[in-house]
Parts: sequence; C-alpha cells; structure tokens
Amino acid sequence: MSFSNYFPIWNKLTPNQQERLLSSATLHKVSSGTVLHDGGPNCLGLILVRSGQLRAYMLSEEGREVTISRFFEMDLCLFSASCVMPNMQFDIFIAAEKDSEVWIVPACLYQNLMDESLALSNYSHNLITSHFSELMWLMEQIMWKSFDKRLAAFLLEESLLDETDSLKITHEKIANHMGTAREVVTRMLRYFQSENLVKLTRGTIELTDREGLENLKNE
Repeated sequence: MSFSNYFPIWNKLTPNQQERLLSSATLHKVSSGTVLHDGGPNCLGLILVRSGQLRAYMLSEEGREVTISRFFEMDLCLFSASCVMPNMQFDIFIAAEKDSEVWIVPACLYQNLMDESLALSNYSHNLITSHFSELMWLMEQIMWKSFDKRLAAFLLEESLLDETDSLKITHEKIANHMGTAREVVTRMLRYFQSENLVKLTRGTIELTDREGLENLKNE
C-alpha cells in the first residue's frame, strides 16, 4: 500500500496538501537496533510506521532506560518532532525493535500543514495528548504499582506481541524496558520460576502459567 493508505485523515486534506505531503515523505528501511532519534532538541520530523516495530524510551543520567511507548504498523509518532510539540520537551529516544520500514515527514512541512488544516491540527493535538497520557500512565505504574505486577504484565504483553509463550529476550532488555536494574529483573524472574509461573533457560523465558501471571497482574 502507498503512503496515502497509511496516513490518518488523508481524505480530509486538500489535493495540494496531499501532494506536498507525498513529495516530502521519505521511506527508510531500518534494521533492528537502529536509533532513529537520539533525544535532545533535534527535530527529525514525524515518523509513520509502514512495517515493523519501534520503541520510544527515556534515558537517565546514569544510563538507565525506560520504555514509554511502542509503535506498530500504521502508527504515527510525534516524539521525534519536538518543534511541533512545544509543551512536551522531553529527551526521548526512538529505536527500531524489529527490522522496520518508516516514512519520515519533515517537521517544518508538517507544521505548515497543521497551520493550514484544522482537521490535521486537531488530529495532531489529540495524538500529542495521547502521547502525554501514555507517559503519565507509565509514571503512575512506576510510582504506585509493585514490580512483580509490572513484570507479569510486561511478560504477558510480550507474549501477545510475539504470539508465543516462549520469549527470546534477555534480562537486560527487560530491565531497559522497565527502567530498572538487570539484577532486579533476574531476582523477580527467579521468584516467578519458584512459583511455577515461568521457566528460565539461557536467553529464553517460557510462560508456564498464564492464568497465574494474569491473576498477579490484576491483584
């Protein structure tokens, strides 16, 4: 499918706006692990995912990561276009979690289109609000929800994304997603294993009791 099939509210733009958007959007193939946006004030532009999976995360001064959002096919990410989000100044990194194809639209053009199109402006502000809500939800989870419940929820989410109960993921990667230390993840996973919720082997975490993890998540 073409760019127009992926871009939200495409039919609410004028032919001229559609043409400018098409001519400016560039398609990029990125390998898993590639950092598309390295935080800071740089205004890369908006990212529209054609295929694959992206991860937006924050990085502490000590080098600890925490995932704040993920983006999949047909998702549009504005975290990389800080200049169109003047009230959301965060150092946010964006990287490919899987081999991906993405369109990048220059921020200056997107800002011009927002100024011209009420429909696009409203959509973008709703998207910014959604991004901000995700960030606030994450902070609430970190501050108020115990780590065992957060980890159970993360494992179940990963299982749904990968469509398997056998997760090929390291303790370090889980720690980066959840904003904690690898040792904390390892201790909790060993506790889960002692409770027969998971089975640990080298490089793999097998979910052996989904119902138990669901119950723990919802306690």
